[in-house]
Amino acid sequence: MTDQAQSWSQAAKTYEQDFIDPYRAGVQSPLEQALRKLADPARKTVADLGCGTGPLLPFLSEHFQHVLAIDFAPGMLERARTGSASLRNVEFFQLALTDLAPLAGGVDVAVAVNSLVMPEIPAVEESLRQIHRLLRPGGVFLGIVPAMDGVHYHTMLLVDRALAAGKPIEAARKNAAHFAEHALYDFAFGQFRYQGLEQHFWQPFEVSYRLQRAGFRCVQLERVLLSWEQLACAEDLKQSPPPWDWFFQAELDVPSPAAPLPGSGGEESTSHR
Repeated sequence: MTDQAQSWSQAAKTYEQDFIDPYRAGVQSPLEQALRKLADPARKTVADLGCGTGPLLPFLSEHFQHVLAIDFAPGMLERARTGSASLRNVEFFQLALTDLAPLAGGVDVAVAVNSLVMPEIPAVEESLRQIHRLLRPGGVFLGIVPAMDGVHYHTMLLVDRALAAGKPIEAARKNAAHFAEHALYDFAFGQFRYQGLEQHFWQPFEVSYRLQRAGFRCVQLERVLLSWEQLACAEDLKQSPPPWDWFFQAELDVPSPAAPLPGSGGEESTSHR
């Protein structure tokens, strides 16, 4: 088991308390609505890629014929299995997203919620290529990634909060950096480190860029508005719209291009809430 798999297995015990949770009450997410449009309980197979503790599995089980629950961390899979014991159409696999070859070509819809967070960019890109190969013709890939620009937005609000309280600008910046936990981030490269875990945070332009490089098209982005209850200084800031993560949806492009597509016009559209 890799160090990251071991760390995520350990994190499974208290995941909901320690991490921003896109399934929490109060979060405004387009994920379930998008999945309902793709649902087919009679024949479609859906893969939950990086299923974690399994919060999405009951919904997927209800709306699709066959559900593949995939994670590389044994501790996460153990919790997911326990919570989904009554779901008869869910099958579990301990696999890294960089090695989905055993399941290639067998999935209609792939979902990745906060699982495309590998700290090394080559691993992110290989995972996207593997997901491309996982899908059948006409397949759809959708998911959520943590947003680095959402952290910048939260920081801006914290600076303004401190300035409004009468702090000078340098003190306001120091105060904001403390509450936004800047010590855990490498903003230049989109990295986040916490208790042995390393995660990649995304900029919106990177979502489109890397999906296109992996052979996806028609990339659509939409904000997932987080719950202020999960974030620092919520009482002082909740009059403002909350920070966000990014939801994406993309279609399979056949054949998959072998070369990168920087600057491709494509059919990308971006909507903001």
